[in-house]
Amino acid sequence: MSEPIESYKLGNIEVRITPSESDKYQVHCTDGEYEITFKATDDEYKNYRKLMNRRIKREFEDINKEA
Repeated sequence: MSEPIESYKLGNIEVRITPSESDKYQVHCTDGEYEITFKATDDEYKNYRKLMNRRIKREFEDINKEA
């Protein structure tokens, strides 16, 4: 597994971003109980971070509603 190029907290969610393939990044998120992983393009990672963070928060909100 590649070393993270960035990691940060989004509330209680820990986000780690690692290089994946050319022009893509693997975004791994966990709140200690659940995990989600998805790929983001270079453009999404660099220019649409707020949108990406909203997507992460929304996914965890949906998971917690279903649990």
